[in-house]
Amino acid sequence: MTELEECRSALDELDEVMAGLFEQRMDYCKRIGDFKKANNLPVFQPQREKEIIEKKSALIKNENYKKYYARFIQNVMDLSKELQSEE
Repeated sequence: MTELEECRSALDELDEVMAGLFEQRMDYCKRIGDFKKANNLPVFQPQREKEIIEKKSALIKNENYKKYYARFIQNVMDLSKELQSEE
């Protein structure tokens, strides 16, 4: 197996793990969305999003990856808000 094939195989395995984690995260986001609707709370809470991005980006050890992770987590939160906004 070439280095390229090894890297792709490793990414395939990571993608499988991430898919399961994504589903779990969205399940919790749906529950949060249901709670927000039941309690007349806004789906979008900009200050909380800012805090989450800062806090979670601090977990990234490689400084070169932090800006990409911030975008990644923002995209995930955007999808979560979209789910929470659905009926």
